[in-house]
Amino acid sequence: MASGWASDDAVNQQIENTIADAINHVRQQMDQAAESAEFCEECGEAIPLARRQVLKGVRFCVECQTERDKEKQKTFSLYNRRGSKDSQLR
Repeated sequence: MASGWASDDAVNQQIENTIADAINHVRQQMDQAAESAEFCEECGEAIPLARRQVLKGVRFCVECQTERDKEKQKTFSLYNRRGSKDSQLR
């Protein structure tokens, strides 16, 4: 049970907002209209046909995309601060 200013379902709302933010972030990163590259823009290796068909607009092989995702994870936090009292104090 929540107390103070928070509603009873504040935790669930924060979780749902975090998920929604993550989904919106991924959607912004995707370019559905673009053609997939045949070769990785980072290392030049061929991108498998199955990957190109599933992920429209893919530009990197699995290995390079994994490295890019790791770098992005360092700068993008899935922690939703909208409901955090600490974030309101900063």
